Amino acid sequence: MIKNHPDEGFKILKEIHFGLPVAEIVRQHHERIDGSGYPRGLKDGEIMLEARILAVADVVEAIGSHRPYRPALGLEIALEEIKSGVGTKYDEEVVKACLELFSSGFLPI
Repeated sequence: MIKNHPDEGFKILKEIHFGLPVAEIVRQHHERIDGSGYPRGLKDGEIMLEARILAVADVVEAIGSHRPYRPALGLEIALEEIKSGVGTKYDEEVVKACLELFSSGFLPI
């Protein structure tokens, strides 16, 4: 079920006409730079920039927030996760931009 949610989101969103290809962005947000992601195993330039951005935002939010099955792990752990995944899981420039937003104070820690 977990690995199906990008495709299920795509099916729902493809019928809505947005200014951007939102359905495809959602479908790709669990793809990884090294091809290890899902649902299609896309890699590098096959993954839309917007999906790369959403992937990093999703990880930071998921790790930093409370979940029904665990307490929030904290922003510091979330930022360490994206740093450790640069070039394999996450786009280097997207991670750099995310870290700059937090370090500049633009986004509160």
